[in-house]
Amino acid sequence: MRVLFIGFGNVGRRMARILTVERSKFPGMKPLDDLVTVGIVTRKSGALISPFGVDLEGALKEMESHGSFNEKNRDFCPLTAEEAVSSLDFDVLLELSNLSIENRGEPAVSHVRKALERGRHVVSANKGPVAFAYRELSQLADLAGRRFLFETTVMDGAPVFNLYRSCLKGCVVRSVDGILNSTTNYILGRMEEGTEFAQAVREAQDIGVAEADPGHDIDGWDAASKVAALANVLLGGDVNPFDVQREGIGAVDRRRVGEAIRSGRRLKLVCRAWRDEKGVHGKVGLEELPMDHPFSMVGGGGAVLRIHTDLMGPILVTQENPDLYDTAYGVLVDLLSLKQG
Repeated sequence: MRVLFIGFGNVGRRMARILTVERSKFPGMKPLDDLVTVGIVTRKSGALISPFGVDLEGALKEMESHGSFNEKNRDFCPLTAEEAVSSLDFDVLLELSNLSIENRGEPAVSHVRKALERGRHVVSANKGPVAFAYRELSQLADLAGRRFLFETTVMDGAPVFNLYRSCLKGCVVRSVDGILNSTTNYILGRMEEGTEFAQAVREAQDIGVAEADPGHDIDGWDAASKVAALANVLLGGDVNPFDVQREGIGAVDRRRVGEAIRSGRRLKLVCRAWRDEKGVHGKVGLEELPMDHPFSMVGGGGAVLRIHTDLMGPILVTQENPDLYDTAYGVLVDLLSLKQG
């Protein structure tokens, strides 16, 4: 199975580490031993291209040592992502670039569209294509007889979409709710302990929960993108993050958090998507929840999703403090599904 990486950030590098340097630790990855990486394309750090297979371990070492690919590498190539997706021979596109809210999921949406039009499978860790163009892209995949998979986009590697596809056959999902942004959950938890907002943000960055620019998390855009993805896939909607009612945590102070605690409640950023007679809707907002509410028990960088259906449920999927291994696993499990299917 020949794969093309678009993006080689934290997730791509952790995947490379699991498949090479740490391969002996994960016997379940054996079906991917014959994976051939025909290209790794980044936005700022160059590209490595080879029809015979890029040295994935070598690429990892270069990126970790120098932050970019060496121009003296025999596989170094000035190819752009668009050119690579349009011209290279691969079986699976791995869309691992960063989410762009401002550009409505582009250029990732175009990468996925082009790959599907060329009859290639797609595995995406980027929420943009699912949040902004799921209906179009899923139809393209069906027409091409290929698969468009994105397990890691909402709860890292926790089985959300696989649970829906494989274990809830015949059920109609009526609504979903949960806590889906680790950064804001961590910040609110630290504020309960007396930490100021700015300090809690810095701590989240230091431990790798928050990005260097945490704006998408704090302003609720990451959560809104996940709500849109769930609404589109599980509820059959056609919404995007701009359609989701959105409230972030930027205006929260210790006083508000403390008042909630003193009243026997906890302040949480809750995500919701539901269907009614007017269509499918989404919302992200601060809510004060009772201490015994299942969402109140999710601390740190954890996440939880509750699925309400007509026949089964409510079903809860919880995750305690996921890290990059969880996120990388979400991509790897999609590759395993393609390999074994």
